[in-house]
Amino acid sequence: MNLLNRTQPILQSKQREIYCQEFQGFLSLYLKIAGKTIYSGIYSCLDQVFVIWGLISAAIFITAQFSPISWTTQAIIWSILTLAGTLAMVILTYFWVQVKQIQWILYTWVIIMVGGVILTDCGIFLGWVHILANLSHLWLGLCGLGYLITGWGVNSRALLLTGLLHFLGIAILPYVIGWQFLATGLIMLASLLLLAETRWDIDLPLSGANS
Repeated sequence: MNLLNRTQPILQSKQREIYCQEFQGFLSLYLKIAGKTIYSGIYSCLDQVFVIWGLISAAIFITAQFSPISWTTQAIIWSILTLAGTLAMVILTYFWVQVKQIQWILYTWVIIMVGGVILTDCGIFLGWVHILANLSHLWLGLCGLGYLITGWGVNSRALLLTGLLHFLGIAILPYVIGWQFLATGLIMLASLLLLAETRWDIDLPLSGANS
């Protein structure tokens, strides 16, 4: 893996022709008002997963920050939603990771998400105080680890930097006491939407990809 000497930009705008060659089953989104196109975007299977997780992350952590709903009720709802997001991730990306021969990355994310749900639920339902008091640290750490592993697996500087951003988020949590859930949700949402709206660098072996 040679990340430092690569000439490909870390992030760049999407080009429809290239995207159509790299991915199958992409979605095109157009927003028109009075006949004028206000927004147009193209979303690969990976982009769709980023958007889904961005919405889920924002919903979970913003609700945890502001809602009076009990922790047990939130735990049940968000566990179901996280597992549903994990299933959607598997369905949307399974064909692509098979073609690229990187199924292990998908399995890693499944383990991270399911493991995070189990630890979170143990903290809430079993009274594991240390986990309950550090839920933001837990999820930023798990997701940061996932990005680092994925970035290493596909030789992506964008994903490696995203992982480091999550660990930087852990470092700043002590300075936003009282707003940690909101800060966590915003870090996750911003990272995911940035990745969804851009074409990030990727360098897979020729035997596993057409990159």
